[in-house]
Amino acid sequence: MTAPIIIIGSGLAAYSLARELRKLDTTTPLTVISRDHAGFYSKPMLSNALANKKSAAQLLMKSAETMAAELDATIFPHTQVRSIDPALKEIHLCDDTILAYRDLVLALGADPIRLPLAGNAADQVLSVNDLDDFVRFSQALHGAKTVAILGAGLIGCEFANDLLALGMKPIVLDPAHWPLARLLPAEAGKHYAQRLSAAGVEFRFGVAAQSVDKHKHAYQLTLSDGAMMCADVVLSAVGLRSRTQLAQAAGLQVNRGVVVDRQLQSSQVHIYALGDCAEVAGLSLPFVMPIMQQARALAATLAGTSTSVKYPPMPVVVKTPACPAVLAPPAMGAQGEWQIDEDAQGMSARFVDAAGAVLGFGLLGAAVSQKQSLSQQLPADQFANPS
Repeated sequence: MTAPIIIIGSGLAAYSLARELRKLDTTTPLTVISRDHAGFYSKPMLSNALANKKSAAQLLMKSAETMAAELDATIFPHTQVRSIDPALKEIHLCDDTILAYRDLVLALGADPIRLPLAGNAADQVLSVNDLDDFVRFSQALHGAKTVAILGAGLIGCEFANDLLALGMKPIVLDPAHWPLARLLPAEAGKHYAQRLSAAGVEFRFGVAAQSVDKHKHAYQLTLSDGAMMCADVVLSAVGLRSRTQLAQAAGLQVNRGVVVDRQLQSSQVHIYALGDCAEVAGLSLPFVMPIMQQARALAATLAGTSTSVKYPPMPVVVKTPACPAVLAPPAMGAQGEWQIDEDAQGMSARFVDAAGAVLGFGLLGAAVSQKQSLSQQLPADQFANPS
């Protein structure tokens, strides 16, 4: 019997790969192993589900059984992988089951970074990284009026905007001096903050939470500047850390993620990685479009045609209706400067090099209409970094 391609994980990366693979190869056995329910849902929809009045049940698009039938795959829900044996091409499950593989794909995702908070309620700070997390967050919001959000990045800002639709007061804390600080220059970031503030979001920049304590029916946060504030719910949105433990224990090279080349192959033959757990040719890109590009390339490779992943211009749409935003940050280390154009309806920030070529941009408000024209000016393989 032919050993299957085994995918560990059942998120967007895993199921995108499985779908792309089945377009090219309908016969190779396929197995998906998931530590949760293995149903399919769109993780990016979690951060605007409240405004859209979507429950967890409504967000779940397809059950594991439906996915198994569609993909002609064997799916193991609620199953933990204990170890990988690259030499024997086997994985060992926590119930002592041993499964052989032809090729193994790690689509393990990432875990929320946990801040080193003090206080007797530090363990009650929530994060939303999957559907189960969303259920816990939704339940915590019952009767809440004020939500403290730790982190003014993409997810923090999207949740802040989403909470406004429920009539809640989001207070966003960040050590930086403007939101989306890793993606926007100061002037654009401050414009974005003003627009969200006008809609009801409160920002506190240049500070971080140091401790969280339960105080009667609310939480008391002590900040790095000595100030204190209270909130009914505390949500952490300070970023993700790739899940690399399984790969590292198997002897695979890991860094910020599982290290793979442009063919998504790890340091061990027949083992690949994609999505939030992967560091592709030195780059970690935790966005939807890179995952889709990776899935197509890896599907082709697994189907017999070795294919390098390429990243075309991939602007990120920020789901904040109070200030629509489209971001295409320049590649790390790019040389150039930001050029800002602003009017009453929005702001355009373009990152240009000495020759005037556009290497990145940030569009806010009505300026998002420039997305297509500016995307066409970006380098054809914007994040190229051959390994």
